[in-house]
Amino acid sequence: NPMCHLGSLQIQSTVNRDGFVLVTVLQGLSNRFWSFTCCKLLSLCLCRVFRSTLTSIPQTQSLLNKAKLPLGLLLHPFKDLSQLPVVTSSTIVRCRSCRTYINPFVSFLDQRRWKCNLCYRVNDVPEEFMYNPVSRSYGEPHKRPEVQNATIEFIAPSEYMLRPPQPAVYLFVLDVSHNAVETGYLNMVCQSLLDNINALPGDSRTKIGFITFDSTIHFYNLQEGLSQPQMLIVSDIEDIFLPTPDSLLVNLSECKELVQDLLKSLPNLFEKTMETQSALGPALQAAFKLLSPTGGRMSVFQTQLPNLGVGALKSREDPNQRASAKDIQHLSPATDFYKKLALDCSGQQVAVDLFLLSAQYCDLASLGCISRYSAGSVYYYPSYHHAHNPAQVERFQKDLKRYLTRKIGFEAVMRIRCTKGLSIHTFHGNFFVRSTDLLSLPNVNPDAGFAVQMSIEENLLDMQVVSFQAALLYTSSKGERRIRVHTMCLPVVNSLSDIFAGADVQAITGLLASMAVDRSVSASLSDARDAMTNAAIDSLASYRQSVLTIQQPGLLAPACLRLFPLYILALLKQKAFRTGTSTRLDDRVFAMCQLKYQPLAYLMLMIHPALYRVDDLTDEGALNINERTIPQPRVQQLSVEKLSREGAFLMDAGMVIYLWVGRNCNPNFLTQVLGVPNYTAVPQNLYLLPELDTAESQRTRAFIGWLRDQRPFFPTLHVIRDESQLKANFMQNMIEDRTESALSYYEFLLHLQQQISK
Repeated sequence: NPMCHLGSLQIQSTVNRDGFVLVTVLQGLSNRFWSFTCCKLLSLCLCRVFRSTLTSIPQTQSLLNKAKLPLGLLLHPFKDLSQLPVVTSSTIVRCRSCRTYINPFVSFLDQRRWKCNLCYRVNDVPEEFMYNPVSRSYGEPHKRPEVQNATIEFIAPSEYMLRPPQPAVYLFVLDVSHNAVETGYLNMVCQSLLDNINALPGDSRTKIGFITFDSTIHFYNLQEGLSQPQMLIVSDIEDIFLPTPDSLLVNLSECKELVQDLLKSLPNLFEKTMETQSALGPALQAAFKLLSPTGGRMSVFQTQLPNLGVGALKSREDPNQRASAKDIQHLSPATDFYKKLALDCSGQQVAVDLFLLSAQYCDLASLGCISRYSAGSVYYYPSYHHAHNPAQVERFQKDLKRYLTRKIGFEAVMRIRCTKGLSIHTFHGNFFVRSTDLLSLPNVNPDAGFAVQMSIEENLLDMQVVSFQAALLYTSSKGERRIRVHTMCLPVVNSLSDIFAGADVQAITGLLASMAVDRSVSASLSDARDAMTNAAIDSLASYRQSVLTIQQPGLLAPACLRLFPLYILALLKQKAFRTGTSTRLDDRVFAMCQLKYQPLAYLMLMIHPALYRVDDLTDEGALNINERTIPQPRVQQLSVEKLSREGAFLMDAGMVIYLWVGRNCNPNFLTQVLGVPNYTAVPQNLYLLPELDTAESQRTRAFIGWLRDQRPFFPTLHVIRDESQLKANFMQNMIEDRTESALSYYEFLLHLQQQISK
């Protein structure tokens, strides 16, 4: 609520542009409430960046075991924030024992001493910290920005550098086989780079380079003074070497004209190629040799199964088994080449981003390792073709622009600390674990999410609160060493009812999804599916047996977990885990990559899409953002029962948006929004709404634009008719309905109830 009372506290809250809840305590603050209530409120401010599956932490592991709920954190540590306090100081105040950064949840014993909220050591306040640069006053250390903000960024002094900060270095590794040229992707990449060359993050030291490959590896000499770029071909892919090591990665500002010349000529160079083979492995080895001295970002574009040289792969997919209810094979890599190379890359501060554009099986389970272990990203555009798939072309173009221009951090590490007694045991995301609590992130980007599982090693009996801190140390594209610190504080409770009351159902679902991906690969898909179902059964059974005082018939859940069965059912029907529906192996593996990598806010839409009726949009309850009126239609249940042939329904499934048009749809919607006279005139492959000068068109486009603006990737739009090929995809997202191979929501609830009542 914007204004509410908690005990004797009067609280006022507002939501800023980043989705943060800004909380002001107006009156009634006392020590009695500080430990329990205020820590929870301040942690609320972090909800889009730092989230716990349980907002009330059990006192003991046995109590946690009894609740049958997972304990873990979900992080979005490098998220774009419009309001981020940045501190420049020669002294960064940290606990002398556990190295925790001073934060809003430490306690000041007096003006000269503070007590760490993780290890409880008493530390001295440095003299410099007594001066507050914001208020320009002396003697109020508790008012410093470090102690006022749960998220803060420091510009680090020299002791945080093992070597001089590296420059921004970008290397593009491009598939130029016949298959690749046929898709037309090369034109798009080169044009996008030409359009955004001045927006690449960096400074006067920024370097850039290019490698292309088919059955041989092609390097490009871009040395200052050449009249045009020089192509150098290495055909010995068994023993790869760099032909001119000093002129393949060049200073962008000094050699910009040569770089632009190369980008203009590159698509034409391979226009008539008949070369069908792909030596991806040797190309990656060459790229690693080139980037090793500096570190940097390797952007790899691949359109087929690599079939030549080291890292060559064979097709492992049997199309006849795609809908099999038996266990899905080949979810793990076919070779350790890509993982080993990724670990080498990580050691040299190189991250690899993989763009996969293919109509055929590419073995993403193997290729994806190059990004997973080097802290890169995987982008996947199945059936990409410049002429036959315009929706994918638009998505690729928009994603590429974001990718080339978004903020980037180099040579990063992230450490997660927690109060004594708690311990971290499993990480999820793209990284290499350097030590028990330290992740190596050669690159960090604002679109990457992480999760960690935790346990309670020592009883927290004498503690009222516990704290968690994530510290991300990185080099900015301008060559500054920076530390971004997020701290969260949560109350400790000793009753199961309090644990259940503080469960965050979305965070729990996100963590379980990551755990299920690991289980699918290490054990089997059926094991993972059983584990997810059992997670719902066990936790709701525990609630029934240990919390409810009166045993009532039916399936009972605490208010905050009422959607838990629905989200578990949604996961079972998600592309990553579904059975009985024809699913390409690469599509399934990519869905698993997304579950491990996407920040929770975007992940939830991929698990449980949002459905809206949009043929009757009005301005009632609309938002006003940047002088745009954004309608806010009511969210519908994901069931065919909620569809009406007289209506039009928009489904937001995260990476894709479907607009389903009923056969008897309101003629006004057809003419005013789609610009067609009747239903039969709706084009089959419509992916762009016409810009009509009507109120209905403006409302619909404003709503879709607003949905797209809220995420860093570009969801494609597909207008669906009854005859559309994509209608099946739309219907598969109707999670509450029964299918041949999966239960309806009602049947699933009955199944859970029967298991709990046993």
